[in-house]
Amino acid sequence: MRKIRLMLASLLGLAMTMALPSAKADDVLRVATEGAYPPFNWIDSDGSVKGFDVDMTYALCEKIGRECELVVQDWEGMIPGLLAKKYDIIIASMSITDERKKKVDFTGKYYQTPDRFVARKGSGLEVTAEGLNGKRIGVQRATTQHCYLDKFHSDAEIVLYAVQEDGYSDLASGRIVAYVADGIQIEEALLKSEGGDDFELIGSVLDDAGCLGEGAGIALRKGNEELRDQLTQAIQDMRADGTYKSINDKYFSFDVYGAEPN
Repeated sequence: MRKIRLMLASLLGLAMTMALPSAKADDVLRVATEGAYPPFNWIDSDGSVKGFDVDMTYALCEKIGRECELVVQDWEGMIPGLLAKKYDIIIASMSITDERKKKVDFTGKYYQTPDRFVARKGSGLEVTAEGLNGKRIGVQRATTQHCYLDKFHSDAEIVLYAVQEDGYSDLASGRIVAYVADGIQIEEALLKSEGGDDFELIGSVLDDAGCLGEGAGIALRKGNEELRDQLTQAIQDMRADGTYKSINDKYFSFDVYGAEPN
């Protein structure tokens, strides 16, 4: 198995590298992730980046026969960093949306999970335009859920966060009354954490393809069709040969890929 050099450059201003065989610079695929979105990606106590996105990165790089360098990038700078050629692709739970397609290209999805609201138990909040009118609702800035709130709940007081963790902290302290994010991420990062029993998912699964997209894909600069197609095929090969399932089952008790296309 190829060894993969892992470089952390970004939020914490730190960098570390795993040994790997020498390779030409053009052969190294630089992969951006956030490192602040468990269970999909996070920075562990030892400084290493872990999570579903990270394991998928390793497996995909091996499948297409490329050396990979993993770069940690804050969420708001993800697409600007890609366009500035700081890295070559993004594997960071980025939803495939029409708006993002105007700037970047995407592979087919590599997972698809539902988006939900979360609030303190007994809040009595109704997830309707009237029910959230004037209420302080939190969301991570520049996300598909941010788009959703702007589109359907513009009468709410929308509070923006750079990272999900800060939003959950404000929800716990009562600075906001609800938060909207990926439902699986809410469960893993909040509901299963200490004090998580005080909170619950409210309302139904959010449904708006225009904002929420068609699943999480790998983002690339436009004009890289060959690499895009290689990665899309690698995802499907991993689905077929059991590699995807072995990674999936480390983090989830169900198939996070979501519904197969019709």
